[in-house]
Amino acid sequence: MVTKPLATAASSALKKIPRPYQIAAIGRNYLSHIKELNNTRPAEPFFFLKAPSTILHPGEGPVQIPRDANVHYEVELGVIFGKDIDAIKENQVEGDEKRYQGTVLAGKPSKKDIAGGVIGSYFVAIDMTSRTYQDQAKKAGLPWSLGKNLKTFTPVSHIIPRSALPPFPWKSDKIRLHLSVNGQERQNDSTDLMLTKIPGLVQHVSSVMPLFRGDWLLTGTPKGVGEVKGGDKMTAWLSVDGKVLEESKIEVDCVWRKDGYGSEKKAVADEGC
Repeated sequence: MVTKPLATAASSALKKIPRPYQIAAIGRNYLSHIKELNNTRPAEPFFFLKAPSTILHPGEGPVQIPRDANVHYEVELGVIFGKDIDAIKENQVEGDEKRYQGTVLAGKPSKKDIAGGVIGSYFVAIDMTSRTYQDQAKKAGLPWSLGKNLKTFTPVSHIIPRSALPPFPWKSDKIRLHLSVNGQERQNDSTDLMLTKIPGLVQHVSSVMPLFRGDWLLTGTPKGVGEVKGGDKMTAWLSVDGKVLEESKIEVDCVWRKDGYGSEKKAVADEGC
């Protein structure tokens, strides 16, 4: 599918996303991605946490790739919460969107209506993942924090306002996630393919822990994930009805890590502890 550029915001109007208090990231939410990694479909949504210190805003530099690991890209639609929530129900998320769309139709959306709802705005993220570290942790029965939380492992776009997406975006088949490596498209799928839609994800995560205004939810990645190495360039974006949202674009280089964990190529022993 060929996408057409659409400047939905002037470059000077692009807004950097404030750093959140916490990032909840959903795993295995697209069936095609589950199959490509030979994973099992979860009985209910499951999530892990990413550290805010892994965030890489536009223009802040390259993604740093460990020399001793197979590192994958995973493009995702992100949600920014507009208010504090705790054990919120799916129908409350739907109702909040309905109220917002009502103010839009009436031509009187306030700043609170636009950005202060359960869902305040959206963004695109690349959930970088060291498959090497993740697989070692799985085999040892350990958490996979190392595989997900290396420095620069969460490149993000600018803020995508609610108005840039169709009403009730989780019901739309017009929104697509894209990612290319060195100009070759690797991921291109509709967000409509999520197994659990955004209201259900919000209900599940908020039933486990409170979420605060400005916190993020990464909603999962579609098929097409793959390896990147030092010297590669990734580009990710969101399209709506075939048109690229300027706010959604991520362009980031990959370099080999020069210091810290994984900066030296070595064989990592699986100690099982």
